[in-house]
Order: sequence, then structure tokens, then C-alpha cells
Amino acid sequence: MNNKFILLWLEAPLQSWGADSKFGRRDTLPFPTRSGILGMLLCALGASGEQRELLERMRPLRQTVIAYTGVRKSSDKKNEKKDRDPLLRDFHMVGSGYNELDSWETMLIPKTSEGKKAVSGGTKMTYRFYLQNAKFAVIMETPVELTESFALALQNPVYDIYLGRKNCAPTDIVFRGVFDDETSALNKALEIMEVKGVVEDFRVLDGEHDGDDIMTLNDIPVQFGPVKKYRDRLVTVVWS
Repeated sequence: MNNKFILLWLEAPLQSWGADSKFGRRDTLPFPTRSGILGMLLCALGASGEQRELLERMRPLRQTVIAYTGVRKSSDKKNEKKDRDPLLRDFHMVGSGYNELDSWETMLIPKTSEGKKAVSGGTKMTYRFYLQNAKFAVIMETPVELTESFALALQNPVYDIYLGRKNCAPTDIVFRGVFDDETSALNKALEIMEVKGVVEDFRVLDGEHDGDDIMTLNDIPVQFGPVKKYRDRLVTVVWS
């Protein structure tokens, strides 16, 4: 039997899709990652742990992302694209201001892997980056026998779903339907685009295609859980 295609609509004041972030600097790509979308799906399913088998089932399947920007009226009354909002940089000091002598507060101060006091003190500085007011349509290819359970989970998630990080809650309905082919899902995304009054900015396609940017991302999850493992994925960004 042919695979199905699930359409997701991702819209929020803040989104963050990191591919190679470290503790001190949490970057974001300008579009959702494969690992981020699958992580959101597993949250909806309530599936914790490594999930190697399910991730292997999803590994060869396609994911298409369409990014949108707003429109505005130009001087000659024609619609034109708005510039994308700049990245938001959020500065954090983790473990600052806690009393080391308090048995409860000291648990909030970062320590070494052995639980001892850090050499240069417990406070850690981090920079976290976010997309602002971004909108994406994501078309996710799914095995036909798993599609119904995926669809039900996305409509009634076991755990809260978020757009990259836990402070990035969606502000519109995420699940937008199941389709027999990718073209039908694309047509539905165009309908949503018309209602929202936005225009396409770029697309992210799996593999190498004629486009503006071809890049390799380390965002195909092989294993979640405490020890995460990823494989590389080649994508093409096609600008409108």
C-alpha cells in the first residue's frame, strides 16, 4: 500500500529548531528540522525512550517544509512580501542567585558529573535564539499502517507538543489532515495560505534539487532518550 501524507501547520510567536546547538549557545535554523518534527510526533504519541524501531521506520520517508512570510500593500497597491522578523536572542544565567547552603536551592546550581561544585562556579551563561512570528507548512510522509495513530495523537496529544522548545507553544491548530499524495497536501497548504494572507518564502526539500542552497543537516534521529544519535540529511532550499 502507498504511504500517506500528514499536513502540519506550525505557527507561534516563537519557534526554535536547533540542529547543532550546544549548551552555551542554542541556535536555530530558519525552518523546522526532521528531528524536531519527529520529536513533536513522539510527544503526541506519548512515546518516550530510545524509539529506535519507530525512528528507523520513518528514516527513509520524505519531509517537505514550506516557509511563509506576511504580505503588505506597496505604493502601487500590489501585494509584496514583508521582511522576515529578525532572530530573537534570549540571554540566560543558569544557576545564578541560589544559596549553596540551602539544601533545596543548591539542587538548582549546575555541578560536575560527580555532583561536585564546578571549578569556575555553578552559574552558566547561555544564549538562546528564536524565530519570531514564523509560519510553516510541513508535509510528512508516513507509513500507511501508522498514519491513523499519528493523526489521532496529533489531535489528542499525550504530552504537550511544542515547536522546537518547550516555551514555543503553537498558537493555531497543528494537524491539518491526512492525504493520499503530496500534491493534495500542498493544495491544502495553499488554501491555508490564502486564508492567512501570507505568501511563500521558500521550500525545503529532501535531497539534491535545482535550488539556491544545498546543505547537509545532522538531523535524522536514530535514537532518542538520554543518549541521542543522528544521521546526516541532504536538503535543498528553494527560494520563491
